[in-house]
Amino acid sequence: MQSNLLRVLCLCVVAAWALLTLSACQNAESHLSQSDSAAIKAEILTLLEAQDEAWSDGDIDAFMESYWKSPELRFASGGKVSRGWESTRDGYYTRYPNREIMGRLISGDHEFDILGPKAAIVHGSWKLERDGEPASGLYTLVFKNIDGEWVITSDTTTSAN
Repeated sequence: MQSNLLRVLCLCVVAAWALLTLSACQNAESHLSQSDSAAIKAEILTLLEAQDEAWSDGDIDAFMESYWKSPELRFASGGKVSRGWESTRDGYYTRYPNREIMGRLISGDHEFDILGPKAAIVHGSWKLERDGEPASGLYTLVFKNIDGEWVITSDTTTSAN
């Protein structure tokens, strides 16, 4: 009888622990109102649209405004990872030395995963329209709200070409 009571008590403890763990692991977006989530998406989309415009104007510095100005910024592309805002900017200047090579940037197919009020992941596609060889691919961006501003803290970009 006592062993049955002990088993029931253990099952109750395990069940309570499982419920607490599951509730703690719930998607943080569910804790945001729909309007808060929509506002975050709109703010990030505005940044992405500004990046497209800056790139298409040949302005790498303006394009880089959405990136975290930190040595901890992570940029992965072409099988390589670089760190830091300056390194990322310098890499863009090296790969795209003039406006003709930069072309016109069109990003789209955005999929937002709002992790909470201070973090989001955005998946999307990019395409460069330019004379010669067009380019395209996919990206995954990690955005964080740091000091009241949404910035890209990690960028993983792939190329289909």
